[in-house]
Order: sequence, then structure tokens, then C-alpha cells
Amino acid sequence: MSIFTGRPGSWLKPSAGHNRARAGNGIVYPVLGIAVCVALIYLMLGDFKFSPGKSQLSFVQRNGTQFVVDGRAFYVNGWNSYWLMDQSVEESSRPRVSEIFQTGAKMGMTVCRTWAFNDGAYHALQVSLGIFDERVFKALDWVIVEARRHGIRLLLSLVNNLQHYGGKTQYVKWAWDEGFGLSSSNDSFFFDPSIRSYFKIYLKTILTRKNHLTGIEYRDDPTIFAWELMNEPQCQSDASGDTLQEWIEEMTEYVKTIDKKHLLTIGLEGFYGPVSPEVKQNINPGKWYSTLGSDFVRNSKVPYVDFASAHIYPDQWLVEADLNEKVEYISKWITSHIEDGEKTLNKPIMFTEFGLSTKAKNFEYSHRIIFYKSIFNKIHESARQNGAGAGALIWQLLVQGMEDYNDDYGIVPRERPSVDKLIKEQSCQLIAVRYGKNSVDKSSVIC
Repeated sequence: MSIFTGRPGSWLKPSAGHNRARAGNGIVYPVLGIAVCVALIYLMLGDFKFSPGKSQLSFVQRNGTQFVVDGRAFYVNGWNSYWLMDQSVEESSRPRVSEIFQTGAKMGMTVCRTWAFNDGAYHALQVSLGIFDERVFKALDWVIVEARRHGIRLLLSLVNNLQHYGGKTQYVKWAWDEGFGLSSSNDSFFFDPSIRSYFKIYLKTILTRKNHLTGIEYRDDPTIFAWELMNEPQCQSDASGDTLQEWIEEMTEYVKTIDKKHLLTIGLEGFYGPVSPEVKQNINPGKWYSTLGSDFVRNSKVPYVDFASAHIYPDQWLVEADLNEKVEYISKWITSHIEDGEKTLNKPIMFTEFGLSTKAKNFEYSHRIIFYKSIFNKIHESARQNGAGAGALIWQLLVQGMEDYNDDYGIVPRERPSVDKLIKEQSCQLIAVRYGKNSVDKSSVIC
């Protein structure tokens, strides 16, 4: 995803091949109108009713290849803002979090993916192995409450394959510095028994955390849409994929022993590994991508994994391709993964990151409309057919004044009205699939 470039909050997207809210006459009708409007918002934002201290929401569940809430299919149009916990530590920056939730809700988006980790970095949640900063934990508590207040569910990622915000590198460094690490290799995160044990301590601490504002443990809070085990896991020291597969099996089972209510995904980029048939490996953007130690189908088949995930970055993968070539390629990429969800995995597939870089060859802002619309159309088509394409999340949304957190993929809503309009249209399309075209007056809220 992103690469840390020096000071906290400064990131760049990796290049290709990089690891990456009295009764009387004349009052009745206005009150009735307000009630109808509230009811529409309630329907459109995912069945939310906020009451601190109580869990009145329904958990998002899985039924075959679909997400469901209260027996009704649930499709996701959402976004990434990885910085929510970090910006919630200081009171002065919390308005940014409220603003992005409010903005996302106004565009009809329902899920935000963000980091629920910060290992050893600025505003660290885990300051050393098994030691946590309560001040930062309270910031994450607040993020969850604020998300729920605005009708947003959270996809919480639990550790990073990359170095920013600590990641697996920090776990290995801590173990090595304290004298019990088996190796200084970053990939020892996956095979060192001691590091595995410490990661399990982290998992249990997060899953059983009692929110100081609501009294609800995270594992009992339906505001959390799902857990993501790791952002973009790779284990290049074992191209066979066995090491990463064993780690995924162990950690997903462990999560489910603690939390059986929430959905769980791995956080894969979606590349096909050596165990996959050659026809699938040929979907990769190049042969090198089958050597990263991950395998989309094999990893996603693990029974404790509720839905599969993949990312979409053709400007990283196909550096010299023009826009038409990229759009043609991602059509194959998305189709292949949706087919995997339907025919092999019997699980939903979420494209949890997608973006088009301003540094892409011959980039124009109009290209983003073409690119995003091609992805949205594939998701909408799958939803209309009750397929496995369950949703997609833009990388990334920010608010004004966050230049240090931006990268060449960042979008500040209202700066490009055409992008805002496209996002709203996708939300409306998915709402119409969920509730029926005639069941909600969409124009009264977001369209």
C-alpha cells in the first residue's frame, strides 16, 4: 500500500515491484416529513441506530457469496482512511475524523477501512511487545463511537506487512533486540514461535478491548464490519507459500476462538501463487507476482476466512500501459476474482483498495472517472446478478490540511466534484439493488 518516507504521516505509494451524524395545527406535516427523511437515512446507511452503551445494530454476516444484514443483501461502497486512530489521539485533530465520516455518509458510503495498529511509531498503540498505550486505545475507542454516530462501519486492519506504522518489521526488531528472535529477517514474523505468540497477545488485547465510552468489547460491537488480519501479507523468503499459509491458518483460527461474531478476511493483494493453475497465474500482471509467498485462492480457502480481498493498482503493475490497457486489464482481474468467489471459494470478494496515481503515465484527472467507473460497474453488475462481487473501497480519502498524509492517490472530497458525483451514483446503484428501485426515494438524501 504505502511506504513511509520519514516523518510521521508522510507516505508515498510504492512503485511497481516494490514491497509494498409541540403538537398542534400546522405542525403535523413538517414533523411527518422529518420522520420520513430520518427513516430514509436509516435505511440507506445500513440499519444504524446509535445508542452509547447498547448494541442495537445487527452484525454483518455472510450467506454464501453475499454479505447480509438482517437477512437482506449488503453491498459495500466505501473508502480507506488509514489515519483515523492517529488523528484521534489529539483533541485538536479529531474534527478531521468527524469530517471524513460525515462526508462519507453524505456520499452514501457505508464502510471505512482503517488501521487498528500502530507498532512503535509516533502515537503508537503498542509501544513494545505486549505493552499498550491507554491514551491511544481511547482514541481508537472514540473512532468506533464516532463511526457509529455517522452510520459508518469499520474494516479494521490488525498489522502491516510494510514498515510504516511499525508492521512486521517492528515485531522482528523488538524480538531481535530483546535477544530471543530466531532471525533478523522480516519474514521471521511468520515463522518465529515467540513472535507468533506476541502477535496473539496483540490480537486478544484488541478483540477483547472494552470501549471506555460504551462499555462494549470490540468483539461484541457490530460497528466493526470485519477484521483484516494483515495489510498485504507477503513472505518472499518462501515462494512456495507454505510459511504464509501456515501462519494464516493459525492466526485466523485463533481470532475465531475469541470472536465468532465478526467477519474475518486476510488482507491479500490478490495475486495467484504457484499452487494456482497456470491459467490463473497468467492473470497476474507478471511472473514475479507468483513468487511473493501468497496465493489468493489457497489462502482464501482457509475455513476461518469469511471473505476474500484483493487490491487494484494497474499503474503500479503495468507501468508503461496506457489508460485503455489498464482498464482492459482490471476487467480481467476483477472478473477472475469474482469467479473465484463464486465457483471455488463460495465467499464474497471485496476489492479493499483501488486507486489511480497522479504519477501514472499521461495522467489526467478525467482518467480517474473512467478508471473508477469501470470498477464500480463491475461491482454493480455482480450485485445485480447476486454474485460474489460484494464491494470496493477507494484508496484514499482525506480532508483539507492533511498534505503530510496524502500520496499520489489521495482524494479530498469537494475538490473534484466529478469524483464525488461518481461515488454518490455508485452508492445509489447499490442501494437500489439492496432495497429495490421503488423502495427508497434516493434523491432525498444523496442523489
